[in-house]
Amino acid sequence: MDREFHIHLVSDATGETLNSLAKAALAQFEGVQVHDHLYALVRSHRQLERVLDHVRAEPGLVMFTMVNPELRANLIKGCAALKVGCLDVMEAPVRAMGRFLGAPETHKPGGQHDVDQRYMQRIEALNFTIAHDDGQALDTLEDAEVVLVGASRTSKTPTCVYLAIRGVRAANVPIMHGLPVPAQLIAVRKPLVVGLWASPDRLVQVRRNRLTALGEIRSTDYVDIDSVRAEIAHTRKLFEQQDWPTIDVSRRSIEETAAAVLNLLTERREGA
Repeated sequence: MDREFHIHLVSDATGETLNSLAKAALAQFEGVQVHDHLYALVRSHRQLERVLDHVRAEPGLVMFTMVNPELRANLIKGCAALKVGCLDVMEAPVRAMGRFLGAPETHKPGGQHDVDQRYMQRIEALNFTIAHDDGQALDTLEDAEVVLVGASRTSKTPTCVYLAIRGVRAANVPIMHGLPVPAQLIAVRKPLVVGLWASPDRLVQVRRNRLTALGEIRSTDYVDIDSVRAEIAHTRKLFEQQDWPTIDVSRRSIEETAAAVLNLLTERREGA
């Protein structure tokens, strides 16, 4: 029988940073069964004792982000007594940042989630992206920072949402084979326009999955391989004519596509 592992994630804030980091690390390992236990907003000795009780019941690696020096010391001491591994995932980055900035730590939990100007920019960007999804509000397309274009099911909407969460005002416009390209799209000058495309085989697979999820079983041009080939050829020709940078999303995750767009945006800003 395969061995089961336990990982305890302890945070004095929401635990989002810690959870994301742990999942990214776990993704590097296959064939292991891991149970993760998240303890958020741990800010008192009583709460910490309850955490240690859980660790005692199901021993495993403890990863934590805690800025209160006393609670942090007690957690490390408790883990040592239980003979379990204990890792402060913020220690090295904070220490390096402190040396670089020449400034002391504030020991303020959850500081990265403060409602500051950057937070409000992300909310504004998300509202903008929702309003400009799927070719909507074309008259204000010029206000976007990024405009993603491409055929249906080329990850335009989820990539825009991901970019918005990063504070980027992103819009998307579908390119429909046989229909004219919106004049507002051709006219934009300020936004970075990026063309997304996928291999016909991959796009047919994605579209079939989508139709199946909707309960649609009829065969249409939407999933006909020859029609999809012509559709992709049409979009790529348009991208070339407009000199828009392109990204092949055939085997990319949303995060990878968004990262590629952000790189293009950075290059554009630096060039300007």
